[in-house]
Amino acid sequence: MPGIPSFHAFAAMLLTVGMFIAFARGRIATEIVSLVTIALIALGLFFFPLDPARPTDGLMLAFAGFGHPALITICALMIMGRGLVVTGALEPATRFLDRVWKIDNRLGMLVSLVMAMGLSMMVNDTPVLVLLLPIFVALAERGAMAASKTLIPLNAAVLIGGMATTIGTSTNLLVVSIAEDLGMEHIRVFDFTPTVAIAALVALPYLWLVMPRLLPDHGTANLRQRRSFAATLRVDDDSDLIGLTPRELEEKMPDGFRFEGPLDRQITANSRLPVSGSHKALEEAMRVFKARVAPAWVVERISAAANSQQTDVVVVEMALTAESRLVGLTIPSSGVAGQFGVAVLGIHQQQKSPDRGRHEYTEVQLKAGDVLLVMGPMAEIEEFAETDRLLLLEGVSEVPRRSKSLLAAVIMVGSVATASLGLWPIAIAALGGAILMFMTGCVKFDRVGRALSANVIVLVAASIAVGRLILESGAAEWLGALMASGLQFLPPAAVLAAIMIFVTILTNFASNAAAATVGTPIAFNIANTLGIPAEPMVLAVLFGCNLCYATPIAYQTNMLIMEEGNYRFSDYLRTGVPLVLLMATTLSLLLVVFYM
Repeated sequence: MPGIPSFHAFAAMLLTVGMFIAFARGRIATEIVSLVTIALIALGLFFFPLDPARPTDGLMLAFAGFGHPALITICALMIMGRGLVVTGALEPATRFLDRVWKIDNRLGMLVSLVMAMGLSMMVNDTPVLVLLLPIFVALAERGAMAASKTLIPLNAAVLIGGMATTIGTSTNLLVVSIAEDLGMEHIRVFDFTPTVAIAALVALPYLWLVMPRLLPDHGTANLRQRRSFAATLRVDDDSDLIGLTPRELEEKMPDGFRFEGPLDRQITANSRLPVSGSHKALEEAMRVFKARVAPAWVVERISAAANSQQTDVVVVEMALTAESRLVGLTIPSSGVAGQFGVAVLGIHQQQKSPDRGRHEYTEVQLKAGDVLLVMGPMAEIEEFAETDRLLLLEGVSEVPRRSKSLLAAVIMVGSVATASLGLWPIAIAALGGAILMFMTGCVKFDRVGRALSANVIVLVAASIAVGRLILESGAAEWLGALMASGLQFLPPAAVLAAIMIFVTILTNFASNAAAATVGTPIAFNIANTLGIPAEPMVLAVLFGCNLCYATPIAYQTNMLIMEEGNYRFSDYLRTGVPLVLLMATTLSLLLVVFYM
């Protein structure tokens, strides 16, 4: 039986519990709790330094997270993910999954979960999630299940797949290497894959059918999808649509898009067809039909201005106020294209005209409260809004730079592949990929702020500091000794479950590396003491390091989805704790069956 923990170990455990309670209650912003935690560690170790450390060493421990490779990796991966989005590189994969989701939401979810598990078996968890994250956000904007209902299950599927091979995560490799240093035989890449595969089959129904029901709908995309804009589809003289009728194109129409007016009129060269649809639907229709919703000369002028300013072209929704000079005018008579260099793609009328569809939207007289869909460089759009008294609404989106989509995809695949092959660490591969994204223009320097999340950055830094404090204060060692004193009275399955749960707690409140570093030697020593085979005990540690579903600070992928899903700490607890218990029970029983 271990003695009383040291002052520093007790303080570390108390601080960790306090941070957890603050996160779980949700009354204080996550970033504030994180900053306060870092400050308490810095002040506490300055006035009460760890033996034999100097007071300034505590400051280094508290703030080391801001320069930690894990944080650099997350930021670099966020930037590369941004590059995939703004260049449209993920559109083919999005369209494939979109077709599956259109058949049935449940089928789409099932296919997505299985795909995530399969990819993460051979590729590190973080790059896999970075590849899939923008796809699911785009699917949510297209009308599929809200991102807040899909991202936590998707992340869990990635983590389950990652525990199936020794190369699935860097933590797996760490556990295996520590065990080999302690004298255990080498564990091959697929030695424990069947065990995890069976556990994954048990967990899949929960991920697929139960977990989305436990998550709230935090998305705002659905609200924007309801706003329909009247627009004009412009057909060029070499278009494939010539000779067809709108009725013949109905099967190809995106969801939320429709032709207005007669559907049996024949399309001719340079036809201007009245249409309506959401922003996303209009964008998809332009791609499918290879047509435009703005005059060619305006689009060329906008592209030239964006290139000269080294900025992105964006599409925004703008509402007319009662003081706007545009009230009572039509789009052509307002002269906004020539004066401001922006294009009005469509109009959402608060009170729809009874003869809608008989005339082009450009002939509609504008009224206060109407919403315009406007494209152009952000500086010109802001000047337009200020001069003509319009309100910028939510729903700003960048026009994809499709000419660089292949380049962005090559950079991402190259970074993932080189890291997976072990040519260099994931931090170096991600950092190199982010730099290439900047150098090639896939991501603009002035748009980096959209890729990074201050909330995630501070949370990562705080979790790294807490993990180091738990390890260096002796708190983890004391907890391990306390647990080991009572395991001798338990059956093998219970011993394995206890080790797994202990490591899982360390993982969810500290870090994977800390849990692997502390848990592997403890498990190896307990196996020798109790006469239990070492391999299942070490695998219990490896599995426990991957059962990091219950808190956002447990693993970097948990934090990557936090901003996109608009999740709270309680969302992870509500969905993650049942999954941890289900996986720990199943894996413990399977380890007994296969190894004892």
